Amino acid sequence: MINKVVVDASAVLALLNQEDGSEEISQLIGNAVISSVNLSEVVAKLTDKRMTKTDIEQILSNLNLEIIPFSNQQAFRAGMLRPLTKSFGLSLGDRACLALGIALNLPVITTDGVWANLNLGVEIRVVR
Repeated sequence: MINKVVVDASAVLALLNQEDGSEEISQLIGNAVISSVNLSEVVAKLTDKRMTKTDIEQILSNLNLEIIPFSNQQAFRAGMLRPLTKSFGLSLGDRACLALGIALNLPVITTDGVWANLNLGVEIRVVR
């Protein structure tokens, strides 16, 4: 059985757009969790493509992602990650994903290569 992983928005979008790394992500997505912050990022990108709410809901339903609400604890942890990640240009969404991975002690899956340079006490797998 594949262990659970945390995915960021870039990983979900790479899968949906069939970009490089999508094959590996497709193997993991059935056991993936995502922060509600990162889910919002995915929805925003799909609306940029002029997708309807119904289509977006169907696509996300098909992925069967476990959505984890952004808690006060995760918000605090994401804020505390700012000084450690600022020089790498990580966004709030990036830090929300990492905070979730840290909180759940699960590997984090991303397509963002700069994350490979992070040393935050959580396993980061850069796909691509």
